[in-house]
Amino acid sequence: MFERIQSFFQNLTHGGSSEDFAPDDLRVAIAALCFQVMEADGTVSNVERQRLRELLQEHYDLSSSKLDALMEAGREAGREAVDYYRFTTDIRRHLNEEQRVELVGVLWDIVYADGERNEMEDHVIWRVADLLGVSVRDRVLQRQQAATHVNVSEESDNRQDAV
Repeated sequence: MFERIQSFFQNLTHGGSSEDFAPDDLRVAIAALCFQVMEADGTVSNVERQRLRELLQEHYDLSSSKLDALMEAGREAGREAVDYYRFTTDIRRHLNEEQRVELVGVLWDIVYADGERNEMEDHVIWRVADLLGVSVRDRVLQRQQAATHVNVSEESDNRQDAV
């Protein structure tokens, strides 16, 4: 199983649109986690996909074709992953605590892109934040900030905190 996963990541650098990104590229790991959050509720809306595109563009300033390649590489890596550990391990190695907290904020931005928060999305972010070493307090603060950006009522948002 490990060889199959390793082979997959090695193949990301050969052919197709993902040839610009090495298997261990931090940007691929981040994009993969974003896709896993988007897919947690069973549907990936166009607005979520567009928000991810905007966030990746803001952070990495890529050409349109490279941005497409990054999104495809992230989608494929996320689809092939058996868990979040591989991505979070790479991210922890490359990002400091403040940057990891910011990443959790990015994940919440994607969740709220469609104006809704789902318990499965909550669960994925909780697991990812835990693996990234982001505190519960910081995770909740990032969620509240993302909710504020889309004017989600705190009352309805706090009801889901019990989940």
